[in-house]
Amino acid sequence: MGAGVREFIDYDLWGWTPHPEVWVIVLAALAVGGYVARVLAPAAGEVIERRRKFCYLAAVGLLWLASGWPVHDISEEYLYSVHMVQHLLITLVVPPLLLLATPEWIARRVVDPSRPLARRLLRPVVVGVTFNVVVAVTHIPWVVNTSAHNGVFHYAAHLVLFMTAIAMWMPVCGPFAELRLQPLPKMFYLFAMSVLPTVPAGFLTFAQTTIYDAYDTPLRLWGVTVANDQQMAGLIMKIAGGLYLWTIIAAVFFRWSARQRAAHGAETTGTPVSGEAGALPEPARVAADTLTYSQVVEAFEQAGDPPAEHRE
Repeated sequence: MGAGVREFIDYDLWGWTPHPEVWVIVLAALAVGGYVARVLAPAAGEVIERRRKFCYLAAVGLLWLASGWPVHDISEEYLYSVHMVQHLLITLVVPPLLLLATPEWIARRVVDPSRPLARRLLRPVVVGVTFNVVVAVTHIPWVVNTSAHNGVFHYAAHLVLFMTAIAMWMPVCGPFAELRLQPLPKMFYLFAMSVLPTVPAGFLTFAQTTIYDAYDTPLRLWGVTVANDQQMAGLIMKIAGGLYLWTIIAAVFFRWSARQRAAHGAETTGTPVSGEAGALPEPARVAADTLTYSQVVEAFEQAGDPPAEHRE
């Protein structure tokens, strides 16, 4: 560490610090989820599956973790690398969980994907580029420094980042089937989302000087220097975020590959794929293909006598 820089442990940091605004958001999210599940559910009985409930609770819990103590306090006052972890949670983890938790009948009450404007705004190119532009803007020094000292600006920036992240994930796991990409385009889309952050990540990793004055303080939490903090932030953004997206790409690929093999096997054997319309149960197919003795006798009778043999 350079002159004038010393390591410290802020014991006040480990004393619980309440964030009432975060509590309000979390409680409101839980209340809205309960109201939707119990009151707005269709009378026909379209239940919300257990996996959707799990995804919703996981999303709210991770949102609380990213926005509350101590992650919020460390990320806004001490370490930009922790701030990057916070951003990954609210852009790459929480939004897809919320989309997976949302039944289609709820989503259509909020957004009508059949409208031309909605379809244009939710195109993969539009939402992907918009999200990455917002990510790049949130790493501009003026934006970061202002966000660290202005609470209203900080929450507004996070809200814009969060909403554009939800739109970015729509083509991947959104509730509208007509807006979701097919497996191969989906893999390419996710790969592009993992490559585009390379520019701001490289900007952080290879910077030789302090980028954000808000994090350039002489007292360093755990002895992490400003340069090391910036490098860790860039590596977290590129490597951790990239590995997360590539893991999803791998899952999409293996699922698609399994379906392709199943379809190819069905075409080769002539056996309808399980669940395919018109497919007969195995015993019925065996019975239909069995030739009985009575059928053979009937066929001979219909054929008649053989023609008489002529000799010269």
